[in-house]
Amino acid sequence: MFGDLFEEDFSFISNNHYGKGKKSKPRESEPPAPRDFTNLSGIKNQGGTCYLNSLLQTLLFTPEFREALFSLGPEELGTLDDSRKPDAKVRIIPLQLQRLFAQLLLLDQQAASTSDLTESFGWSSHEEMRQHDVQELNRILFSALETSLVGTSGHDLINRLYHGIVVNQIVCKECKNVSERQEDFLDLTVAVKGVAGLEEALWNMYVEEEYFENDNLYRCGACDKLVEASKSAKLRKLPPFLTISLLRFNFDFEKCERYKETSCYTFPIQINLKPFCEQTEMDDSEYMYELFSVIIHKGGCYGGHYHVYIRDVDELGNWQLQEEEDGLIEEKALRDTENAKETENPLAILKGILSEEEAKQIPVDQLGQKLLEKKGVSWNKKYRKQYGAIRKYLQNHPQIFQLSPDGNKVSLKETHKLLFKLDSHGQNLQSHSQKNDVQWNCEKNPPRPRAASAGCHWFDLNDSKVQPIKEKDIEKQFQGKESAYMLFYRRAQLKRPPEARGNPRYQIPEHLLNEMNAANTELQKKRAECDSANNGIDLHLHLSACYKFHNGALHPSLSWKESVVDLTIDRRKTLGDLRQAVFQMLESWEGDMVLSMAKPLPAGLHLYQVLDGDELTLDGIGLADGADIFVWNGKEVGGTKVLTGPEHEPVVLNVLRLAEHNEGGKGQHFSEAQHVCSCSTSLGQLHSALAPAGGIILKNGSGADPEAKNWEVFREEDMKETVRSVGLRDGCSVLILDSHDQSFVNVASGNLTAFTYDISWLQVKNFCGGEEEQKHVKITATIETVMADIKMKAIRELQLEEELANESCLRPVSGNGKLLSPVPEDYTVKEAELKMGSLLGLCRGKAPTSTQLFLYFVVGSDQSCSPEMEIVVEETASVRECLNLMLEKSGLSGDNWHLRRIDWCYEAGEALSQENATLKELNVCRGDTLVITEGKLPEKGFLKIPIWWLKPSSHKKHGENAQDQVNGITW
Repeated sequence: MFGDLFEEDFSFISNNHYGKGKKSKPRESEPPAPRDFTNLSGIKNQGGTCYLNSLLQTLLFTPEFREALFSLGPEELGTLDDSRKPDAKVRIIPLQLQRLFAQLLLLDQQAASTSDLTESFGWSSHEEMRQHDVQELNRILFSALETSLVGTSGHDLINRLYHGIVVNQIVCKECKNVSERQEDFLDLTVAVKGVAGLEEALWNMYVEEEYFENDNLYRCGACDKLVEASKSAKLRKLPPFLTISLLRFNFDFEKCERYKETSCYTFPIQINLKPFCEQTEMDDSEYMYELFSVIIHKGGCYGGHYHVYIRDVDELGNWQLQEEEDGLIEEKALRDTENAKETENPLAILKGILSEEEAKQIPVDQLGQKLLEKKGVSWNKKYRKQYGAIRKYLQNHPQIFQLSPDGNKVSLKETHKLLFKLDSHGQNLQSHSQKNDVQWNCEKNPPRPRAASAGCHWFDLNDSKVQPIKEKDIEKQFQGKESAYMLFYRRAQLKRPPEARGNPRYQIPEHLLNEMNAANTELQKKRAECDSANNGIDLHLHLSACYKFHNGALHPSLSWKESVVDLTIDRRKTLGDLRQAVFQMLESWEGDMVLSMAKPLPAGLHLYQVLDGDELTLDGIGLADGADIFVWNGKEVGGTKVLTGPEHEPVVLNVLRLAEHNEGGKGQHFSEAQHVCSCSTSLGQLHSALAPAGGIILKNGSGADPEAKNWEVFREEDMKETVRSVGLRDGCSVLILDSHDQSFVNVASGNLTAFTYDISWLQVKNFCGGEEEQKHVKITATIETVMADIKMKAIRELQLEEELANESCLRPVSGNGKLLSPVPEDYTVKEAELKMGSLLGLCRGKAPTSTQLFLYFVVGSDQSCSPEMEIVVEETASVRECLNLMLEKSGLSGDNWHLRRIDWCYEAGEALSQENATLKELNVCRGDTLVITEGKLPEKGFLKIPIWWLKPSSHKKHGENAQDQVNGITW
């Protein structure tokens, strides 16, 4: 669209290149961030629109342009609401520009979006990602606005503010006939290469003349012959706002490549255009212009980034830079700054010395002597290390200094000499009466205090980021890879009305004011909601009246829902605010209220530190989301004193004892119980509680591997240790051996020597329905524990009716959640081939005995169309008897059915053709799956053998791919 000058290189603004490592976007539910301290809004970069953002900010901070745009009402432009109506005349671009300007001025957000505006341009998302030339965009945007405003009172908006005229003249030397041609302009394009600054470039364009002479003569229309003539150009009409484009990008014809001109190129804050104008009879003030915007390009000719320095004419922003404004301090600082600049910049010093010389040229050695006399420092001492010899330095600046053919003498070029003469007579391009901190081509002006008046506030607007800068920071953009690219001047006589100062609402139409007010209200609401969501914490309040203390911990006397009250509060509020909120919730509370941190433990609820310091914030005291808080009087609960703190934390221990030989039946060697004690309880106290009649205590020291045989004895010298100090934690197992069992233990080594059965555990999940469905319990067992005992323990732990023992069975659960065949109740854990931690399902139905088979069966070879069913049969039943039972359960009848096994491909395989043979004789096992198929059995003596093709290139196992299988062939 704009010539596709180059792609944008994001390395200048972030360590993350576009498309890599991008910062994640804020969630859509979160409102945009509010404005920062500058009170100015940036513009979001859509991926490559920094050039557009810089130009839009410049137009926004051109008050005359902004107010002229706002003066166009809906009666001329239409409304955005009517844009979808087919017959409506809606001028989208100015409407979207109005809306964007209103957002930038009034909407309380850090950065506005230009997506609606670029959509009105007809840009695709791909176009937004392309980097374009801001100079070309300026012309095309003005053209688009002019076209869009045809037929409205703003049809001449662009011409009125930006249109100027250049006149080119050729004067005949003989008849003095003047031939002239006018050119309109909206911006002036000036050279950078070989030019020291803007004044010199304008001088070359509008002061110096080109002569037609010798072999290059001009044909005069009046004389009708070739004559000598002079050609020149002048500014005939100056616009209120002068836009200057700098030709930073050039083409090297020798290398055949583009390059960026990064040499030093100065430009003034104030400039007098009188020397460059055709008409000069008006007062000097008519020709004075002030800089108010500098668009800066950072990077090279193939990649870069734009941002803009802008002078806040109406003082809409908050400019908070601290400057030294106090009399002598400021004056001294300014003087030191100027002296430092002069000392560090030899170009200005040498130009000043040569401009004072009346002789046409002076020897280079004499120039070095004058430098020493004027500044008290020699060239070799101050500048040689950085700039080389003085002669070489002069040769490197041919656009400023004129050297003699032998290189021994030097003078200032006429252009620069005249500029200095104008300066010395008070007609310089930068008026002394309006001088500011940035000095241009002048070294003798005495420093003066800077007035804190309007127009001194400069900001750097870099996409979403806005920050204040000093006016002298503009000097940094004279040269280098980051340098000025476009300059915007405004006529100095343009004065702003007092009511516009600091008033962003000035001249904004009523409908846009209302829209922005509504948008700000919605933003505040969303921010409040987001702030509450981000800072709100949910607390669980446990009420002491609903708890009782027993067995070392607090337990709810009612249901959990009735004992706990949930409270949501802002983490930034104080503990006093929380206490007040609890008081309001519990209107019936009497007496002192103490809030203590609580934590649910396996033993029950335990209390820790008391929350104290009502002036502290909840965040400051470490209250996290989901914290449990116990509300009580700080002394007792239900008449029982409650010990608090980590030193009284309750610990739940699994206490194992060797069972009597007939207890639990076959293979059972342990009885199990739980015991709760404080972690500060000594082992001596624990021994007295668990073995009052004497005996020893052993702990399982196997750590995370409970199958290991690693029981350790607590010796007499350990009795003074506490439960915590010896490493007993929740869930740890201790073994109590009475005196008659101590033959198992080698007390000297502290190890269990004669005990041979591992302590293990299983998980049982309830599948019997009811309220406790899906609940898990953990059952301790050994490899010799029988399944019937495990089932009874599970029923008790699950708090189910013990009558369920006669109507239920245990079934292993596979990794994918399938219930496998029930385990016979007289099997041990070892016989059932169960591993530690195996998951069993407690299901309705009796378990098969050791002489019965549990089988799965389906009807038809397509398992997806037939549900899998289960049946228990005697292993001595015949195939026909088994088939009849299956037909009866599936509701089928008839004799045209037979049974087949399921093969390893999960398809109907071998037929059970010997119908009178028993299942045991045919090696049918527990958990096998059979298929009921319709049709006659294969004839006796024939087999159905599946055959597979294996492709020559295939290395798959048989049947690995269903496509490799071929129908069975009967032999």
